[in-house]
Amino acid sequence: MTVVSPSVTASSSIAVDAVLARAAAGERLDAADAETLLGATGERFERLLEIAGELRDAGLAASGRPRVITYSRKVFVPLTTLCRDRCHYCVFVDTPGQLLKKHKPVYMSPEQVLAVVRQGQAMGCKEVLLTLGDRPEDRWPEARAWLDEHGFASTIEYVAHIARLVTAETGLLAHANPGVMNADELRMLRPTAPSMGMMLETTSRRLFEEPGQVHFGSPDKDPALRLEVIDAAGRERVPFTTGILVGIGETVRDRAESLVAIREAHERHQVDGQGHVQEVIVQNFRAKPRTAMQGAPDAELLEYVATVAVARLVMGARMRIQVPPNLSDATEFGLLVRAGADDWGGVSPLTADHVNPERPWPHLDDLARMTAELGFELRERLTAQPEFVLGAQAWIDPALRPAVEALADPETGLAAPGRAAVPPASPASAPSTVPLSSVPQSLPADRPPGDPHELTAEPLGLSSNGPIAPQSVSADRASADSHKSTAERRGARARTVKQLAEAAAADPLALDDAEWVALLEATGDDLDVLAATADDVRRYTVGEAVTLVVNRNLTSTGLRPTTGDDPATFTLDDVEAIAADAWDLGATELCVQGLLPAPEDPSGYLDIARAVKAAAPGIHLHAYRPQDVRDLADRSGLSLGAALAAMREAGVDTVPGTGVKVLSERVRGLVAPTDLEIDRWVEGITAAHRGGFRSTSVIFYGHVETAAERIAHLRQLRAIQGETRGFSEFVPIPLPGPAGGVPLVSGRAPLDEHRAMVAVSRLLLSGSIPHIQIPWTRVGREASVVLLQSGGDDLGGTLLDGRVKPEAGIEHGLELPVTDASAMVARLFRPFRLRTTTYGQVLR
Repeated sequence: MTVVSPSVTASSSIAVDAVLARAAAGERLDAADAETLLGATGERFERLLEIAGELRDAGLAASGRPRVITYSRKVFVPLTTLCRDRCHYCVFVDTPGQLLKKHKPVYMSPEQVLAVVRQGQAMGCKEVLLTLGDRPEDRWPEARAWLDEHGFASTIEYVAHIARLVTAETGLLAHANPGVMNADELRMLRPTAPSMGMMLETTSRRLFEEPGQVHFGSPDKDPALRLEVIDAAGRERVPFTTGILVGIGETVRDRAESLVAIREAHERHQVDGQGHVQEVIVQNFRAKPRTAMQGAPDAELLEYVATVAVARLVMGARMRIQVPPNLSDATEFGLLVRAGADDWGGVSPLTADHVNPERPWPHLDDLARMTAELGFELRERLTAQPEFVLGAQAWIDPALRPAVEALADPETGLAAPGRAAVPPASPASAPSTVPLSSVPQSLPADRPPGDPHELTAEPLGLSSNGPIAPQSVSADRASADSHKSTAERRGARARTVKQLAEAAAADPLALDDAEWVALLEATGDDLDVLAATADDVRRYTVGEAVTLVVNRNLTSTGLRPTTGDDPATFTLDDVEAIAADAWDLGATELCVQGLLPAPEDPSGYLDIARAVKAAAPGIHLHAYRPQDVRDLADRSGLSLGAALAAMREAGVDTVPGTGVKVLSERVRGLVAPTDLEIDRWVEGITAAHRGGFRSTSVIFYGHVETAAERIAHLRQLRAIQGETRGFSEFVPIPLPGPAGGVPLVSGRAPLDEHRAMVAVSRLLLSGSIPHIQIPWTRVGREASVVLLQSGGDDLGGTLLDGRVKPEAGIEHGLELPVTDASAMVARLFRPFRLRTTTYGQVLR
């Protein structure tokens, strides 16, 4: 939002030069100095960044970490989205009514928290960020009732319970971010979390007191109250994270005063020269839909960068200055680093940023690469910054020191490389009551059945949608399934579907194949439980957002040297026109796949790619299945690696993981004998990943395959992902008739067949392949809405027909306009965002 004060323009060049000189000399800056520097422009702006960067570099060198930028590998846990405040920019909070419509709990249960945290543990995370609304029980009776029912006096008491539980059960360290806390609450939380945090945001009383302003009506946003929390944290020796928001209506003077106020609080509570504020976040405002500030402009880039630089100069060399990487475009990282930033904050390989769901985290490999390109090394830290880990005697509660030491490098205070979080050896740190009876700790595949209760199967011919006409299962499927013994089937049903689903949510590797088959065959109420559990896993990992890419298809099989009468064929000139047209219509992706006809030169694959990039350099080219790549290699006399390198040089960006139905030679021989052999498909997709291409992954189900073959398919995809990390998404696609449309469970409704497949896909692939795409062209729009409540989070592409050769794309005649997709998602009260092919932020 544009700042309301014209004070930026009042600073003269002479005044800026004078303050810059004092800053370069290491003099202490006051609020007036900071305000002056926030007005620097042109050469003076460049000099501001230079001085800030030099100061940061000096501080890192003095700390023994020269040219190191840090981050924390975290799991984001939104413990409750209820809140008593009414901030105008916030999309995180819900009302009780909205929770009901979204099928969300008032608070996450311990079981739900641990299910997510254990997945993060398996992915190397060491921090659990506990974020929630401020004191919801003071506003919402539903919150008060939940706390009473579960035996907690307050939300913060529940936060302490969860933080203690997480460390006891997984070894991960909590960073508590519950909003405003008093001294007693800080003392309660200190033995459970090595660090805590609360953004100051701003010292502006106008934004708090004036009707219509961003913090009006939010009792916890009183600047004086928030400053007292920061002071109280210092008195209690809590390593504390705080910071400011840039662009919410504050003046430049407000920004300056806010930074100085943080510094003063930090300095009031020093221990051996070390204050308690461990990092200062400088966060840029990003407008969000469905908020009072949805029409406000985002924070202006250069104002934001100047604030980062001034924060460095005000706070000094030893302070860590944090900038959230997902709230800036990658092209802006260079400016932020030049401005003196030295910490990216928490980044999750598993969970979404639930506060900013429209802004996905960068992939950690990409963040490391971009950091290196800027001349720095990316290093992992713990939730407490290194100075506080090394000074644990003063700053970390004795109850937590063993857990912190278990993860820390004793020389640097950073996270110890290659060391994973494990539960503490001593049970002494465990909470006195741990309601975990339904969350298994370990479920090896060969363990004996442990629960005497049998599943209650719904009668055949019935589903949650009522009676349906029965369909016979293929004889081939029945034959392949006949090897399963009665004992195996009985063993798979030794626990209820609810118990199996909860076990899968906690650890996708804990179930054996028979148990996964039991889930895949669930019906009636059991299926409802399965879908709800899968949707919870989706909610607490990838988040609430539903995504869509604006794209168009082109079937490369249609390439011809000259124009013909068949509307599905095209020339290279047509390819250029198609790509340019798609780009003009707003597409960010062109998807190209299909074998070239035998008479066509195999170089046509590369010629298509070059034509696309010549006409639309900015479009993402998602092209060529493993079978297409193999055809290019074999007919061109190239190795597989050389063919992939040629594709990269020609302009291909990612590859489709299609061209396979089920990863079973039996199934391929019966349904798609002309598809690439399974081992060659696996070789091809693995080579593509290792060659730097990300891909989709799929299954085509509902024909001759057995439930066990579906599970084996998902397991093999997960194994490939474990080796390559190359899959961006998984798409469960029902095969249409005449070969398809065969139910796995005789008499189960088609929609229920899809619900089971989507839910099991979400559960089995969770922590591995993050996104589950709903194939709206195959199931229809109405069914897609239901499947988005069964674990799905993506709608694929718009499939624009375009104005040039629409028949040249597979599935032409089917379009999903952005407005229609947005309306579908709005029915679920979930945010909708456009994405890139690799699930990044669209920059067009």
